Amino acid sequence: MGKSIKDEVAIIGMGCTQFGERWDVGLEDLAIEAAYEAYEDAGIEPKDIEACWVGTASAPLIGIGGTTIANGLKLRNIPIIRNENWCTTAHIALIEACIGVASGLYDVALAIGVEKLKDTGYPGLGTGRGMSPVLEARRTAPGSFGLIGKRYFNACGLTDEQGKELIGKIAVKNHDNGSLCPKAHFHNKITLEKVVKAPIIAWPLGLFDCCGNSDGAACAIITSKELAKKFRPDPIYLKGFGIAMDSLLPHARPDFDWMRFESLITSSRKAYEMAGIKNPREELDVAEVHDCFTITELAIYENFGFSPWGKAKEDVESGFFTRSGGLPVNVDGGLKCFGHPVGASGLRMTYEIYKQLQQKVDNQKRQVKNPRLGLSHTFGGPPQISAVAVFGNEIG
Repeated sequence: MGKSIKDEVAIIGMGCTQFGERWDVGLEDLAIEAAYEAYEDAGIEPKDIEACWVGTASAPLIGIGGTTIANGLKLRNIPIIRNENWCTTAHIALIEACIGVASGLYDVALAIGVEKLKDTGYPGLGTGRGMSPVLEARRTAPGSFGLIGKRYFNACGLTDEQGKELIGKIAVKNHDNGSLCPKAHFHNKITLEKVVKAPIIAWPLGLFDCCGNSDGAACAIITSKELAKKFRPDPIYLKGFGIAMDSLLPHARPDFDWMRFESLITSSRKAYEMAGIKNPREELDVAEVHDCFTITELAIYENFGFSPWGKAKEDVESGFFTRSGGLPVNVDGGLKCFGHPVGASGLRMTYEIYKQLQQKVDNQKRQVKNPRLGLSHTFGGPPQISAVAVFGNEIG
């Protein structure tokens, strides 16, 4: 491992739009909504931004480079760097901005993720999509993740009915959390019976096992540890990060078991190493993970070391990942309920962690008790890329 930047940079302001079907606004409007909340939170003005990293997965809408952000936010004569890395896009923008500040090149940087999926007609199921006509012919996201579900049920000795109820409990948890979050796309609580009986999208995944596509934006202002408390008394420090991209399609390999994902394992272990975390199950206080499907969240529990291998079932059934459990996960509803504007989700997840660690969430019913360390994570592809960031509210 190279040089650590643990505690070298801090987030001093964040903003997040309402997620959902935002037909009333354009891409620039969303960026402005998120950025100006972040400016106000940090107590700065646009002229204070020295560099900007922007993430979006909708190239046809945002255009080439970062011109939409430059125009919308009136950022002049500074570097604006755009990236697209599947669902990890906003996390990559955030991590790159942190690296830029940690290098000493910039004192104040902005990271923003913005997406308008509804205007594209993007359905989310991905029928016929794929970068490789050989490896991905007719592959769909629900189809791929559904195979993970079936494999997990078999490995754990669960009947289809038992397996459906297991992942259904994750949907119920996340909808319960999202119902308390004003900015979430969906606010409906659901029952386990409703989840289990919902129309099937790709067995065993039903309608309520799949996240929704949304419009939205989220933004972060980053500065150095030396300057952080000049802006606010409660900055949130980056403790560690990890990014891992696998090659080709792992699920096309003969030895792939549909339960262990190298990119998930590697990215989380890199983040833990930088943050000095030995036992994430015990040391983390809150986490936002990539629940594009309920089975994805279940797999992440084990790949991230939140649960021992093969034991996530027991933790779900005991309520370990609920708001009052040992490690609350997706306390704002996750992708499942908050929504998933692909290029913005990583910063939205970090927004929740930021507010949790400051104990300033928008609904105190969702506030985790005395959190010290929090994790945000996104997972995308193909092939597979995973990005993890760990934050804390104190240096050390």
